[in-house]
Amino acid sequence: MSCLRRARLVSHLRAVPTLQPLRLHSSPRSIGVFSHSSSIATATRCLPRRTVSAMAHTPSDNDLFEYTSGRWLVNDNLRHAERRRVFNVDALRRLAAESVNRSPDDIESLRKLAEGGFNRVFLITMRDGFRMVARIPYPSTVPKYFAVASEAATLAFLHSFGVPTPEVYGYSPTPDNAAGTEYIFMQYIEGVSLGDVLSDLEEGNIISILRQLAELESSIQRLVFKAGGSLYFAEDLANVAGSPSGLTKPVVALQDMPRFCIGPETSLPLWFGQRSQLDVDRGPYATIEEALVRGAEKEQAYLRRFGRPLLPFQPARREAYGYQKQQPSDHIENLDRYLRIAPSLVSRDKRFDYFCIRHPDLQPNNILVSRSPDSNSYAIVGIIDWQHTSILPLSLHAGIPKWLQNNDGTGWQAEMPPSLPENLSDMDKIQRERELELYRRRFLHYYYAEHTRKYNIFHWVVLAEAVGSLRRRLFRHSRDPWEGETIQLKLALVQAIEHWEALAGEGVPCPIAFDPDDARETIKLAALQREADDLLEVARDKIGTVGSEDWVPAEHYEEVVARSKKLKEHTLSELEDDEERAQVAANWPFDDKDEEDYM
Repeated sequence: MSCLRRARLVSHLRAVPTLQPLRLHSSPRSIGVFSHSSSIATATRCLPRRTVSAMAHTPSDNDLFEYTSGRWLVNDNLRHAERRRVFNVDALRRLAAESVNRSPDDIESLRKLAEGGFNRVFLITMRDGFRMVARIPYPSTVPKYFAVASEAATLAFLHSFGVPTPEVYGYSPTPDNAAGTEYIFMQYIEGVSLGDVLSDLEEGNIISILRQLAELESSIQRLVFKAGGSLYFAEDLANVAGSPSGLTKPVVALQDMPRFCIGPETSLPLWFGQRSQLDVDRGPYATIEEALVRGAEKEQAYLRRFGRPLLPFQPARREAYGYQKQQPSDHIENLDRYLRIAPSLVSRDKRFDYFCIRHPDLQPNNILVSRSPDSNSYAIVGIIDWQHTSILPLSLHAGIPKWLQNNDGTGWQAEMPPSLPENLSDMDKIQRERELELYRRRFLHYYYAEHTRKYNIFHWVVLAEAVGSLRRRLFRHSRDPWEGETIQLKLALVQAIEHWEALAGEGVPCPIAFDPDDARETIKLAALQREADDLLEVARDKIGTVGSEDWVPAEHYEEVVARSKKLKEHTLSELEDDEERAQVAANWPFDDKDEEDYM
């Protein structure tokens, strides 16, 4: 896309009004800077499928089996098919009642409570008012057995140490039961999602919640394990030993708690699509080096067996490659480079690099809070959704959750408390909104980091390491499923060479190299792809979709479709070259696309 056409498109997008009903609004009584539609509200929209209002009417079985909370602008039929789960409702009610020593006749209602990216959640209410939760994974959730078994064990383990996780009443990691589905029955925690109230909270409440979050993370990260992988009840892995289920090596028992053990890591990139068919090592990891390399080895095995030339999965990123398919061999080569440097990525300070647990998706909708009836204070009462939890070195777990990160590019120093300009009231509306936006981002980032420094010193030390972020990007991109391009891993490798002494230590020779022209072209291509990603996010915000899968609240679907159509028509009308117009039309990011080759 030419610079002139990109500028015209950006100008057009910024002129399109945003679909306001998709934003979180404050109540009229809120007066702080957090009361306006803001980056906080935007951040909490990143994964809206995690929290959905409970249905007010008596549901039909079809309501229980189908995804009803929203639609997708892209591949709507496929997304719904992935989430359709039929089960025996009466049997599930009976099993739920038995898990808490009740009779099925005690159950007054079973209704849908939430629909997430991997599970459907039901609220079960007894006639005496007791409530509990039943959670069922979608057919597309992987690795099914390990994900359910590991989450049940992780919840029980953390609950035993006083972490505010739901108590597990019963679970089944297989569908071989009367209900015909995997499930977890657990405690219903009285509270509200932080994502539902965040934009209404005063600054003092937010500071308090971030302090509590840092303290909770500290208590969790102080639980040290002697191996990496994921946590299980020992009996669940004994039941699958020797089966073709992915258990390829002996488990590691927890000596002080023999009920638990460490087994295969359940992180989704290790199992996505046809990767679940691979007979590869997914843990337990005896050493940090094993944790660093197993994901890359998995992806190499996948590409050698299933790899084929592909266009980048995201159509908006295809123009930079001239709409040409990319070769899996390029990614295999860069994975080889990563594996050669991986031994040097082990942190040299062993005090701060040990195996521990961290929540895999610590975003506002997974944090439950409760307001004190005697004051305006809020307390964290629950951390939910521990599916795909990994035990990894702290150096790989570390990081500021995405919704708390500030990357405004203005040169603000993160250790400085944020403040608003003195002349804020004299600014025009656009400039004032920009300053408020910057302040909100900095506020969240600063207070999370400051409380981490005060209450979770080990995490803080790892966060403050100059090359820690680069180490984690290398690790993450080496295990990510290949989606038709290798630029993110390659750029991280180029940066690793540039900062090699800081990564590996003085006097350690770097085992990889890139031609200088190749390195420059890599940096240039990465910048082009960041521009494409930024433009796509602007388009999503204006059209009204949410997240990488372009989710839409059901009530806005028709309007979003119409907006997308108009945007496409406008974009194509800006193009004078027939061939370019045909390429853009064929690779429009908001049209349905074939995903089979990327699985």
